[in-house]
Amino acid sequence: MKKILLPALIFALLSFKISTAQTQDAPPEPDFYDLNTIQEIKLSFAQENWRYFLDSLRYNGDGLFLGSVEINGQPFENVGVRYQESKSFTPGGKRNSLEIELNYINKNQNFQGHPTIVLSNSLRDPSMIREVLSFEIARNYMPAPKANYAWVTVNGENDGLFVNIEAVDDVFLDAHFGSSENALFKVNPFAGDNTPAGCRSKIFGSLEYDDRVSCYLNNFKKLSEHGWDDLMELTKALNEQPGKIESVLNVDRTLWMLAFNNVLVNLSSYSGQHSVNYYLYKDDRGQFNPVIWHLNLAFGSFKNTGQGSDLKLKDLQNLDPLLHLDAPSKPFISKLLQNEFLKKVYLSHLETILQDFFTNGKYLEQAKTLRNLIREDFKKDPRDDYSLTDFDNSMSKTIGKRSKIPGLVELMEKRVKYLKRHPALEVLPPDISEVNVIGRPQFSSERVKNFRVVAKVDKFPKRVKLVYRLSGEGDFRVTTMYDDGKNNDGQSNDGTFGTTINPENGESVIEYYILAENATLVNYSPANYMWERHRASLEELNK
Repeated sequence: MKKILLPALIFALLSFKISTAQTQDAPPEPDFYDLNTIQEIKLSFAQENWRYFLDSLRYNGDGLFLGSVEINGQPFENVGVRYQESKSFTPGGKRNSLEIELNYINKNQNFQGHPTIVLSNSLRDPSMIREVLSFEIARNYMPAPKANYAWVTVNGENDGLFVNIEAVDDVFLDAHFGSSENALFKVNPFAGDNTPAGCRSKIFGSLEYDDRVSCYLNNFKKLSEHGWDDLMELTKALNEQPGKIESVLNVDRTLWMLAFNNVLVNLSSYSGQHSVNYYLYKDDRGQFNPVIWHLNLAFGSFKNTGQGSDLKLKDLQNLDPLLHLDAPSKPFISKLLQNEFLKKVYLSHLETILQDFFTNGKYLEQAKTLRNLIREDFKKDPRDDYSLTDFDNSMSKTIGKRSKIPGLVELMEKRVKYLKRHPALEVLPPDISEVNVIGRPQFSSERVKNFRVVAKVDKFPKRVKLVYRLSGEGDFRVTTMYDDGKNNDGQSNDGTFGTTINPENGESVIEYYILAENATLVNYSPANYMWERHRASLEELNK
């Protein structure tokens, strides 16, 4: 018996080793939203006249059409498909934006954890890079979807190159906010078509306050089980209770969104004519967070601010960074920026985006990379709205006699110069350096029991704040840092600021960033404080 089992045992062990080696050596599956690869999506429907069915479903609501799909070679049966609800939808059109619900029938069905696939037709973008580039920039400053490209076929026929955008769904919300069960809204792009009697018409997602819930029903789509009272509370605080706004709105993320819209001339947004193309999610802290959406019309493809007719190219290049500062119909801007400090924060965010991507030409490098990635696929795309010549010229020239889509460089080269010369941005922000937490002196036997934070701040700081939390948990607190010679800051007025944080409940770790304000702007350390902070532990300080 042993002689029979031994060869079998050896074979099993060898098989296990080979299998383990293959598993270890197998490359990881590329991220579905990897910027360097074009995804392959093959849709199939039993009906040849599938466009008719999708048109009918879009006319009659949010119904789904049963089909199957293969994503990068992986098959999925019984998926639901519909055309996206947007103003880019064209009945009978060959290139309507698509939404694929992998979990339509099988609730556990997903691809790399994503149950929903969103495919944008890149309307009015001859470059096909606006949306992908814009989302890439946005993600540096706020929660925003990932985006790349996908080649789509339907029933074996090429439907063409689409922009593949991460859905704002439970998966996205859990990843960025740690929850997905709270109030979630999306601006209704067709608000105004059926405005209830007595309500202001076509205000979309402007967030003007009304004490009648019926006046909100047509402006927003509620995507959660509850939330209308929460939304009304937000609009009331924003318009009538400025002292309460921080408790119901993530103000900093809102200012990042507004700064992003302005720098990139993204006017099919809150900052443009209709206050559209964003979500609002209420996190577990009770604050609403805006999440930007639909960026195919960024970089001046949509040209109306709501103040008169469409802007000409020069007007887009010279778009005022303080657009809508006094507009009651834009309370996110006019109400928040009434606060002088928040106005400085907004301008500083605008300056940061400008310096990170545009003054240094980084946006152009990435735009060229994206163009090179998709050029061959664009060449064979059956689309007939833009030619390959339009695609090639779209970086530097205005495309189209009617829509007149500005070239990215044509727009941004002069826009950068305009913003750099603007009086609100001429003054340099404070400079923060030499950030440190003072540890135990060498040879000292006395252990450090608190966090003594110090930093050097130049460029005429008016106020310096430490924003911190202990043990890496809970809400951040704010305290003032002083240059008075009494806070471990050296001599009075020597440009070094300090403060001491005493743990209250035995905490041994501090996570923090520093905010410095001068007469015009603010600055932060670390610069990307939204995602990374300084950190120190008592264990390290006592080494």
